[in-house]
Amino acid sequence: MKKAIYTPIFKAIRSSLGSLFAAGFLWIALIGAVTQCAGQATPPRALLALSKGDHILAIIDPVSLKVIARVPVGSDPHEVIASADGKTAYVSIYGGGSLHELNVIDLVVQKPLFNIDTRPLMGPHGLTFAAGKVWFSAEGAKAVGRYDPATNKLDWSMGTGQDRTHMIYVTNDAKKIYTTNVSSGTVSILVDSLLKPAPNPGGGFTPPPHQDWVQTVIPVGKGSEGFDVSPDGKELWTAGADDGTITIIDIASKKVTATLDAKVFGANRLKFTPDGKLALITSLRTGDLFVYDAVSHKEVKRLNTGRGAAGILVDDDGSRAFIGCTADNYVAVVDLKTLTVTGHIEIRGADGLAWAVRP
Repeated sequence: MKKAIYTPIFKAIRSSLGSLFAAGFLWIALIGAVTQCAGQATPPRALLALSKGDHILAIIDPVSLKVIARVPVGSDPHEVIASADGKTAYVSIYGGGSLHELNVIDLVVQKPLFNIDTRPLMGPHGLTFAAGKVWFSAEGAKAVGRYDPATNKLDWSMGTGQDRTHMIYVTNDAKKIYTTNVSSGTVSILVDSLLKPAPNPGGGFTPPPHQDWVQTVIPVGKGSEGFDVSPDGKELWTAGADDGTITIIDIASKKVTATLDAKVFGANRLKFTPDGKLALITSLRTGDLFVYDAVSHKEVKRLNTGRGAAGILVDDDGSRAFIGCTADNYVAVVDLKTLTVTGHIEIRGADGLAWAVRP
């Protein structure tokens, strides 16, 4: 009697489970097919944007302005740079000076590779790629450092002795390094120099010439963080977040030649256009993009991009600027001919930006 009652029930359950499993496998197959269709290769020229909110590196097609891949990164990503061949990205994991990682991302397969432990150089922040190596500021160590991808080692560092060594620029020949030191209100110029000791007046042993890095520290506006070197290599401009000034340094003489009362309060980043005619300054406090004439030193326009503007990236032809608007969760696209905002790319907590270009 029991067998007669339960057997049809068991058959019904098996039939239902079989249908569910079949539907599940079909759904998984459909998802896989959609994912494969949606996946796109990284274009030869890609826009890289960091999301502080989602802890990802977004790979963006700069033509369609679509995010084509999202790659996970560490807990507090701030800046990103790509290798010269455009195949690898490096992301600084900052933590206000307390963390100690550079994340390495394969841009071709769009996946994380490994992490570089920068200790004892704490708080890596600013990044650049020059002479085949990754150079970074280490705010928590008051220093700058260098990573060699060929040997997978940190192969050089130098202390600045300044507070919050934050952003970094290295010349193509890797002979000069520029940094802003935010809390000290200074710029450091480090030059790889051949030092020749003075002859021994007593005729004794004189040490031979040797290479060493020589630092010049230049006072600038309070809270100076973002800076750039003009395309001709003659001037360095930096903007003070606290006092709203723009300081202009003549690189040859290593002296301040002008201080502009620009009122760029909350200044975060500064970037020249490729032709050197304009300087763009973002304000994290007001969300404004300040556009300055680099020759006349006059404000051309003040353009609001949202509630808080940070990272700046400019097209090689000078046609567009991309602004990481952290508080607004997007990258704003600015037409530099009309000086208008023409679009947005949704990135939660958008900040650091970079180009990745494969030859």
